[in-house]
Amino acid sequence: MALSQSALLEILDAIKEADVADRVRESAATIYQALIEAELTSVIGAEPHERTDARTTQRNGHRARTLSTTAGDLELRIPKLRTGSSSRPCWSDGAGSTKPCTRW
Repeated sequence: MALSQSALLEILDAIKEADVADRVRESAATIYQALIEAELTSVIGAEPHERTDARTTQRNGHRARTLSTTAGDLELRIPKLRTGSSSRPCWSDGAGSTKPCTRW
């Protein structure tokens, strides 16, 4: 999910006004969210709202999850699928899991 130029500028302005810890936390959340969306696009075989013959299922909203990191707690939106699962082992135990996660 690519962000528009104006959305990126708004994020940069907000980050400039925040302290360093907030900058790191916001940057980490943005990176994690982009990786989650990119992986789901790969799993489904299509971008959001894109119609292709390779599409295997449809997105069906998001669910909020908290990822605890050394930068702080990150609030992420984990996509749901109509069929199948987008959950990964590190999300299955919920917030605060200390189990290592090698995949989303």
